[in-house]
Amino acid sequence: MYAQSIHRLINILNELRERCPWDKKQTIQSLRPQTIEELYELTDALENEEWVNIKEELGDLLLHILFYSKIANEQNQFALGDVIETVCNKLVSRHPHIYESVQVNDEEEVKLNWEKIKLKEGKTSVLSGVPNAMPAMIKALRIQEKSKQVGFEWDDIAQVRDKVIEEFKELDQAIGEGRYQAIEDEIGDVFFAMVNYARFAKVDPEIALERTNKKFIRRFQYIEQKAKQQHRALESMSLLEMDALWNEAKKMGI
Repeated sequence: MYAQSIHRLINILNELRERCPWDKKQTIQSLRPQTIEELYELTDALENEEWVNIKEELGDLLLHILFYSKIANEQNQFALGDVIETVCNKLVSRHPHIYESVQVNDEEEVKLNWEKIKLKEGKTSVLSGVPNAMPAMIKALRIQEKSKQVGFEWDDIAQVRDKVIEEFKELDQAIGEGRYQAIEDEIGDVFFAMVNYARFAKVDPEIALERTNKKFIRRFQYIEQKAKQQHRALESMSLLEMDALWNEAKKMGI
């Protein structure tokens, strides 16, 4: 069943690539921003557990994978089969506790082995697998997770909290001295330390921040709605009035 569906999709893509003016002109560079957009759409669907949308967005991403593979094949770089074989070989190689006689006790040892194997494969750094284009907060989390695998890690969350406080003090000092570049650097350090603090608290900082974003949107829109009911423009309301409506929304669980 799966093979039949994949072949149908490949045939459709081949036909579009040959006959559709838009599909004909696509390159790996023109597809790149669209792939990122599709990934964000999938992320939204996953976060909201919208299974119908998850199915649709997975299909869109699969199409992009096939499209990139087709373009690569046209340029004699590689074919779809090479893509599939590469990931199969990687999975087998990086799971010696399944396909060889290596023993592991938990998932942390699995991650540690994974990083060691990547270095043996020719990676020059434990951090070399972190994409440069990855959003900064997610990148910070991945950097910390990877450096942890080789023992570069605090002992407990209290030490991380102390580091957060230390970074805030350095930020306050930079602000007090009016040194813009130092302020920017120290704010970055505060964010990085807070991501680490979230990680030690076993919270995904990206998910936590997005929940706060959505909460802010809901409560701010409540203020807008109340202002509209009172036939008032937000600009005419004082901060005290808006804050009272904010707290009203908060008490209502909005």
